[in-house]
Amino acid sequence: MLPYFDAWRALSRRQLASLLVLALAVVLANIRQPYPTIAPLQHVPTVLLIAAAPLLLRRWPISDSAVLGLLLFWLLHTLGGRYTYSNVPYDQWAVAVTGHGISDALGLTRNGYDRLVHLAFGLLWVAPFAEAMRRHAGMGSQASVWTAFLFVGAVSAFYEIFEWLLTMLVAPGLADEYNGQQGDVWDPQKDMAIAMLGAAIAVLWVKPGSKKRQI
Repeated sequence: MLPYFDAWRALSRRQLASLLVLALAVVLANIRQPYPTIAPLQHVPTVLLIAAAPLLLRRWPISDSAVLGLLLFWLLHTLGGRYTYSNVPYDQWAVAVTGHGISDALGLTRNGYDRLVHLAFGLLWVAPFAEAMRRHAGMGSQASVWTAFLFVGAVSAFYEIFEWLLTMLVAPGLADEYNGQQGDVWDPQKDMAIAMLGAAIAVLWVKPGSKKRQI
């Protein structure tokens, strides 16, 4: 176990703080959990990631800013996991603060929080993955960015398959709630498309030689 604790001690202060913030978020997300039957499917992978992160970061170190980007994504996921994504009450929060609901303002007919997180996956994973490819796979700047773009597409497709298999094998009666299709038969395809859109935006931002990067 000593090498494991050494890996925790080797983390930078910001990376350690990021993991502790995520761990606290998971704990808070499960206090008075409104959907206890679904919660383990949502949060157990995050807990395993927190436990493995020090070893992963020691083996394949990345910058504090890259870890921060990943933290933002996992915080969004943890919030979605508390409410099974389909029931995140953002409209109620918006009405309480502004007096107006987001769905009415945008003309949404379904809860769109899951789409936000898929978009965030594309937006927030391209830069960290591209950095890892440059550091640990010897890729050039252009190749690393486009590999990150393909990574988002591949993981998005794999996740939709994994989500289907997990619910069918572990909790088939909860499939619709966990998958969050909300009656849309094209939900997996739309989720993958929105993730790729986020990745495309991120590529334009981090691609070497882009105007944003020059600024």
